[in-house]
Amino acid sequence: MGRVEGKVALVTGAARGQGRSHAVRLAEEGADVVVTDVCHDISDELPYPLASKEQLEETAELVRATGRRCVAVQADVRSVGEMRAAVDAAREEFGRLDTVVANAGVMSIGAAWELSEEAWDVVMDVNLKGPWNTVRAAIPWMIEAGQGGSVIITSSAAGIRGHVPYAHYVASKHGVVGLMKALSNELAPHRIRVNTVHPTGVSDTGITVGVPIEELAAREPLFALAAMNPLAPYVEPRDVSNAVLFLASDEARYVTGLQFTVDAGSTNKP
Repeated sequence: MGRVEGKVALVTGAARGQGRSHAVRLAEEGADVVVTDVCHDISDELPYPLASKEQLEETAELVRATGRRCVAVQADVRSVGEMRAAVDAAREEFGRLDTVVANAGVMSIGAAWELSEEAWDVVMDVNLKGPWNTVRAAIPWMIEAGQGGSVIITSSAAGIRGHVPYAHYVASKHGVVGLMKALSNELAPHRIRVNTVHPTGVSDTGITVGVPIEELAAREPLFALAAMNPLAPYVEPRDVSNAVLFLASDEARYVTGLQFTVDAGSTNKP
């Protein structure tokens, strides 16, 4: 028996990086999975291309290769209607939903007073409104089912500290902590647990800052300090996925309201 055997998980931002890793790790431990991603570019203010339909289907195939079932749904977390369609896909294919991993996120860089309104809005809409939309699409059905469950929202070390130079990203990642804390109290009577995971820099995410890290570190000394972790320069997607797996499993049945750092010591350093 796997650690999440018989459970069903919904993972957003799953076409690559952490989302793909979370979907596969949960499947390895017995979960069937619905994976979503927007699968097209959404703003010229983001300094990198977003994932493709082909990459989302690759994730689905990797899940299926574990022996579990998977449904891939193209959905934009900025749209509650599209997230409700993803939840409906879980209902129709699997008849239940136990775990929600609100992972989709984007970032860009710039001094707070120099950011365009669009740059601010796209980061806040994906990173903060997106988890809210994901949760409000899923929770009514989870409450109705009466089986409890787990909601896991991807924050960041930047959701604990005041990293630069991306105040909009920092604000969004702090914002999901507040959302998590409120939801953990609201949903406790329904035995639905809510937690955040807080990675430091993660290898292989598909997300970039648009300039070489070395150049940004030279330009922004405080960024360089934030990027220095006591244990390792960065963590890998699977390291974060192992935290997600724990929070999704019954091993964490009394864990709620937690800010779970997977940050190689980043947020604890002097």
